Amino acid sequence: MRARLFALVMLTSFAAASAQPQPPPPKIPAGVKVERNLVYARAGGKDLLLDLYLPEQTRARLPVILWVHGGAWRGGNKERSPAVRQVLRGYAAASIDYRLSQEAVFPAQIEDVKAAVRWLRANARKYHLDPRRIGAWGSSAGGHLVALLGTSGGVKDLEGKLGNPKHSSRVQAVVDFFGPTDLLRIGKFPSSIAHDAPDSPEAQLIGGPIPKNPEKARRASPVTYITKDDPPFLIMHGDRDDTVPLNQSELFYAALKKAGVEAAFEVVRGAGHGFSGPKIDAAVDAFFDKHLKTRR
Repeated sequence: MRARLFALVMLTSFAAASAQPQPPPPKIPAGVKVERNLVYARAGGKDLLLDLYLPEQTRARLPVILWVHGGAWRGGNKERSPAVRQVLRGYAAASIDYRLSQEAVFPAQIEDVKAAVRWLRANARKYHLDPRRIGAWGSSAGGHLVALLGTSGGVKDLEGKLGNPKHSSRVQAVVDFFGPTDLLRIGKFPSSIAHDAPDSPEAQLIGGPIPKNPEKARRASPVTYITKDDPPFLIMHGDRDDTVPLNQSELFYAALKKAGVEAAFEVVRGAGHGFSGPKIDAAVDAFFDKHLKTRR
């Protein structure tokens, strides 16, 4: 059941329309409670919402895993987070909605994600969270946003002016599943999507086609902001992904290593734009346990 749910989350097409009917949210596991539709910020005349998953009973300060959904920056929602199972492993999990590209162009999306991190810190005492141990995890467009969250810590240009400005938006660990990382180069490699086209997901994200907007594409690329003080990364990508080219993760991993950032890269053999299974779970679990379970 868990693997099927994870596959559903992962296989949401990068270019899928968001208007398709969605199944109801999965059943919450025994021992887990959820605080739904908490307002973490307000932008563009709407409330930005997150769901917070917690153990039914705890007195300890919990490390947090923030899930950011995919969907080509124009679809998807917070309802199906694979991070929920981490609550039974000693974590809190948060799953967020953010402004989609038809609502606002970049940098609205990363400003929302950063605001969610600040909200978690601002409300850490209320929900028994450890503000020193926050990780982020996302797939596809969500992978792009968590990768950007990880590399742009302290970049004022992307911080935005949403809630809780006194708190940091930095995270301590990032899991990036097949996210775009260098928009200036994504169209240079074979793909089922014409990433440089005027109607591509990237064009809708930045407000115009990449070839005509290179500075906007550079600004939206996680690789642009890499510095040696970035948090540890786990990058996973299928070698048969014809939506986001594998080269995006290869380039990103190489740039992280060159800068001296702790990073691991796993190519999932035979996998396309989405994958699941015990080995995937084990890799994610081990990574978060290493970087978030121990207080630093």
